[in-house]
Amino acid sequence: MYHENIKILCIDDDGQIRYALNSVFEFQKWESFLAPDVNEGLRLFKQHRPDIVLIDYHMPEINGIQGVKLLREIDFNVPIIVFTIDEDQQIADQFLAAGASDFALKPIKAPDIISRIKLHIKLMRLRPSHEETTVKGIGATTRSLIVNYLNRCSDYQTAGEIAKNTGLAYQTTYRYLQHLISENVVESKNIYGKIGRPKQLFKIY
Repeated sequence: MYHENIKILCIDDDGQIRYALNSVFEFQKWESFLAPDVNEGLRLFKQHRPDIVLIDYHMPEINGIQGVKLLREIDFNVPIIVFTIDEDQQIADQFLAAGASDFALKPIKAPDIISRIKLHIKLMRLRPSHEETTVKGIGATTRSLIVNYLNRCSDYQTAGEIAKNTGLAYQTTYRYLQHLISENVVESKNIYGKIGRPKQLFKIY
């Protein structure tokens, strides 16, 4: 299924990362377009209309957050995965509000990025053409992925467990869980061990 001609645009100012990712994409028989900055990425996007975009956070002139916003002005639906070394939830929330779909932490591991790309291509194909985000940064298809997983769980789950079993990044999962709590779809509780911070657990109502 995934050996068909999937087109991927990668925007990253690190030439070694572009080279390494291109090798991964070639092995998967995916067609890739590589850009060292956002301006070149926007040009390639308009020219080739890729199926998915990978973009770095830290880049000169135009950073990844602004890059996501500019891409969303062109295409509202294309999945956008952000490369970042930051696990800060506030930064993740800024990206999701700008229109990012998910994250991949650096250093990038080939199996992780391949599975993340496959997941978001699958979600894109399940997405109705008329789907709109219910709240800025919250997509109905990704929301359903998390809700459906929790519906199959008989007990509380950590955000890390939910992320691992849905294939989403932790930051994305946590953002959606907070939204689902605000909708009274998911409940949470904290447990306290002998050492360290309390652990937050989640369960469908």
